[in-house]
Amino acid sequence: MFKRISLGSRLALLFAACTAVVSLTAGVLFNRASETHFIELDQQLLDSKLPTLRDALMGVTSADRLNEHRQALQDELTHSPDLALQVRGADGGLWFDSLAPSMKRTSMHDGLHTLTDNGVSYRSYTVALRPEQQDSPQLTLLLDITHHQHFLERMQHLIWLTVGLSALATALLGAWAARSGLRPLRKMSEIAASVSASSLTTRLPQTEMPAELAELSQAFNAMLARLDDAFQRLSAFSADIAHELRTPLSNLLTHTQVTLTRPRELDEYREALLGNLEELQWMAQMVNDMLYLAKAEHGLLNPSRERLQLGNEIDALLEFFLPLAEEVQVSLRREGEATLAGDRHMLRRALSNLLDNALRFTPVQGEVSVRLEAAGEHVRISIANKGQTIPPEALPRLFDRFYRVDSARHEGSSEHAGLGLAITQSIIKAHAGTIRCESQNGVTRFLIELPV
Repeated sequence: MFKRISLGSRLALLFAACTAVVSLTAGVLFNRASETHFIELDQQLLDSKLPTLRDALMGVTSADRLNEHRQALQDELTHSPDLALQVRGADGGLWFDSLAPSMKRTSMHDGLHTLTDNGVSYRSYTVALRPEQQDSPQLTLLLDITHHQHFLERMQHLIWLTVGLSALATALLGAWAARSGLRPLRKMSEIAASVSASSLTTRLPQTEMPAELAELSQAFNAMLARLDDAFQRLSAFSADIAHELRTPLSNLLTHTQVTLTRPRELDEYREALLGNLEELQWMAQMVNDMLYLAKAEHGLLNPSRERLQLGNEIDALLEFFLPLAEEVQVSLRREGEATLAGDRHMLRRALSNLLDNALRFTPVQGEVSVRLEAAGEHVRISIANKGQTIPPEALPRLFDRFYRVDSARHEGSSEHAGLGLAITQSIIKAHAGTIRCESQNGVTRFLIELPV
């Protein structure tokens, strides 16, 4: 397989071809203009000789009468060495010819023509001796234009030489210009080849890029930034999940080892297994949640669309959480009505995470309120509870995996891995909605906006 031609070589060949075409076109036009100019000069010269020749042939009506003027005619022709003359009668018979014998049969067409004989070129001009007479003898003036033809031939050779040299020079200059112009692309290639997991912070210098590559370099830098962010998140996720799994695994290992240190009663073994079961269930739930988040990040969550009465859905969730709310002495309240098209199970899971989160961090005698509002083509859902204010610097990270605001919201048990808000955000995004959190003056409010 032939090697592909590089972009620089293509540009150089294109420059050379364009220059060759332009040079050739200009040369052909100049050659045509020169030829036309010579024809006009020859026409003017021949026209200027006609009055003198007609005067010298005044009264000539036959070949015999022409012999009487032959000497005067030849004397006149000696003043113009490049000019020859033929005189023919009305019947075409040749009366006089100052050319060599090989040119006895010249064209009898009227007007200006070009003839060639034995490598000699002539401009032939045939007119009537006396234009006012129908049977007037014919004059054919023959002008030697060999020097014109030699000039045009040299011009053609010069044109071809110029075309070749111009194409070669342009190809070399085009290759140099293309190589210089493509230097930013080579730099981009070098940087792309040097990118690895340990050098994702490398960026292209946009200020040094030409205007045509500025957008490409910006997109390349943005891609590197996304890769860097994804790699950092992946590294953090790996560290977080290792940290989260280390504690329950250590508990399981220690608990099992302690249980096996000596023989025990059946009830003691049963109690140990039940403790291990709780830890295993928590680990299984965390793994399932991580798989769910992985599907969400890869766009594999495809929510179904059915018309939902959000008021009824919220009431069902509040009824489910009512026993827990009564246990912690927190009241539940719902306001407003709204409908939308969405996935019932996914939205219930997202709202359940928010309600569970609100109940865990609402003080005794507090209240969790849910407000629904239809706003044109969107539905707004607000879940608010009173409690300790979340620091402003922590708000943007609330939806990160495994993130906990320990100083603001201390969890009473280890059964929550910090994945609920991350799952909630993924579900809202799968429905083309947005979610954010506000916290000030002891009131924390999660605001959801979903399309109808």
